[in-house]
Amino acid sequence: MSAMLRIAIFVTLLLVALVYALRKGGGPERAVAAILLFMLISDQALHLIFAVNFVTVDTGHLLIDLIAAAATMTVALTAYRFWPMLAAVLQCLPLLAHTTRAIDMELHPIAYLTMQVAASWLLPPLLVAATWHHQKRLARAGSDRSWYISLRPSSPNAAKP
Repeated sequence: MSAMLRIAIFVTLLLVALVYALRKGGGPERAVAAILLFMLISDQALHLIFAVNFVTVDTGHLLIDLIAAAATMTVALTAYRFWPMLAAVLQCLPLLAHTTRAIDMELHPIAYLTMQVAASWLLPPLLVAATWHHQKRLARAGSDRSWYISLRPSSPNAAKP
């Protein structure tokens, strides 16, 4: 299978997952869909502006991956769901590729590229499954809590000496 065909299949799967999550998902599903959309647009812009090679540390993709990992970890820490933790782990795996490249400049470019993109293939089906489960919970219970509420008012007695 050619590289262009693999990219076309991935982008198609990703776009289907994004549309489904943005239309039918709860807060966490929509937030992760927005992060993935940011990554898709940023990646396309990067390739239009710069010739990307995988011979050195790919700073453009490193920046995109850092932003996406931080954003996904934020969702994972605040969402009332387990699946964003899996998404955060998948978003951190490309950072290991960049670290490996920085440590070992002899790493073959194809290995570096594969390490960067392989985990991405798991994100669209994860997002579709998460959105489907959200819809299932809505149908069963009528509501589906999206976020932890972490800023609770403190007790009036807590501030007294």
